[in-house]
Amino acid sequence: MATEVMTGGGGSPQVRPRGRIAGFIQFLRDVRNELRKVTWPTLDELKKATTVIVIFVTVLGIAIGLMDSFFQFVFVKLVARLF
Repeated sequence: MATEVMTGGGGSPQVRPRGRIAGFIQFLRDVRNELRKVTWPTLDELKKATTVIVIFVTVLGIAIGLMDSFFQFVFVKLVARLF
């Protein structure tokens, strides 16, 4: 359960239980404050990064497809000749 620390006039801090709804609302406030600190990319940076990722994934997919075809040929065709 979430707790809230209450500091007094000089004694030890008091811990008071906080409700689930109040804790959730505080969480949402904290999230909003953290999102304000984020440096968001510009539209141009976003387009460039997306293009690089799409090209990389395409090249990787082609490479995996070619390796799959090669290994299929090796294991199905060549190994079948041994038996």
